[in-house]
Amino acid sequence: MQKRLTLLGSTGSIGESTLDVVARHPDRFSVHALTAHRNGDKLVAQCLRFQPAVAVVGDADTAARVEAQLRAAGCKTHVQHGEQALVDAASAPECDTVVAAIVGAAGLAPTLAAARTGKRILLANKEALVMSGQIFIDAVRDNGAVLLPVDSEHNAVFQCLPREAAMHGGVSKIILTASGGPFRTREPSSLVSVTPDEACKHPNWAMGRKISVDSATMMNKGLEVIEAHWLFDLPGSRIEVLIHPQSVIHSMVSYADGSVLAQLGNPDMRTPIAHALAFPDRVESGVAQLDLAQIASLTFEKPDFERFPCLALAIKALEAGGIASAALNAANEIAVEAFLARRIGFMAIADVVARVLDALPNTSAATLDHVLAADASARRLANGFVDKLTSSPASNPPVERIAH
Repeated sequence: MQKRLTLLGSTGSIGESTLDVVARHPDRFSVHALTAHRNGDKLVAQCLRFQPAVAVVGDADTAARVEAQLRAAGCKTHVQHGEQALVDAASAPECDTVVAAIVGAAGLAPTLAAARTGKRILLANKEALVMSGQIFIDAVRDNGAVLLPVDSEHNAVFQCLPREAAMHGGVSKIILTASGGPFRTREPSSLVSVTPDEACKHPNWAMGRKISVDSATMMNKGLEVIEAHWLFDLPGSRIEVLIHPQSVIHSMVSYADGSVLAQLGNPDMRTPIAHALAFPDRVESGVAQLDLAQIASLTFEKPDFERFPCLALAIKALEAGGIASAALNAANEIAVEAFLARRIGFMAIADVVARVLDALPNTSAATLDHVLAADASARRLANGFVDKLTSSPASNPPVERIAH
């Protein structure tokens, strides 16, 4: 039976890769809705190719421009805008599968709406779980939704776990691999002068600028540790991070009997996307088969928290519980935005996050209102700290102060 998709964040790297896989299997997948923020030109091109019933953008001006271009081309896609339109697209009865690929906290509301309407959710937006954790998992369970991870690491763990929940008792730990990003071998003291362009040059993956910076700081891996905790119901003490520069082994599961199962593949997001789209079937993704003889060697190392203090901060936030993870995510979004705008230095990203976690009382995250209030408070604090760092000549603090 053909799956009908709503793709949240269609113009980003995950969205484009998803549409590439969808185009290879028109008998299996069709598109009900595509959403973007302000990338109207790319959205128009996607609508002309896939003819969705609905397109959603962030504001009225972009909506008017997109609609005019579509009408001129004879496309009947209905164009909407705003957060409620995103929620409506994610919960529409005309779609059964929602690909959640909006970067950041903006993806929480529509992804949660998909869970509450019992959709099959292909989760690439890690912030939904990082921010709302138990709330999101409860919504999935209580409404009969199906949650399939698309992040390459979590998809790899999912593939290595037994399908029967009762057999998960044999799992000792999961091992999330990380490339180490562009600064894996750089001396921490040299990172003070890193530019946004340098931080966005990932050695293995093609990603958006925000996620590329998160990979360079390894905050991305820290968020994945938090996400893995909720996805696989394991404490942080049983989630290990291992740097694997080749990005061939995407993650592993270690079992009580000493066995370790790993999922391998070329570093291309179309592999986990195709797996999640077709699950439990397997379909062609457009990714070349892995040639291990050509790769020749696979190496591993433990992460250095002095070089990657953001990873340490994320692990601390998971241990703290409450609203700490939501605050961590919000502060990081503000800090990364400031870095990309060249307002603060690279190593100041971790400092802003640490200051917010220190300043914000860690309260309950029992309701969505608690989470959203924490998110807003953390953003206000982070903006204040960014302003102070911007006005100070020492906008790149010593790493040692925050490497817990």
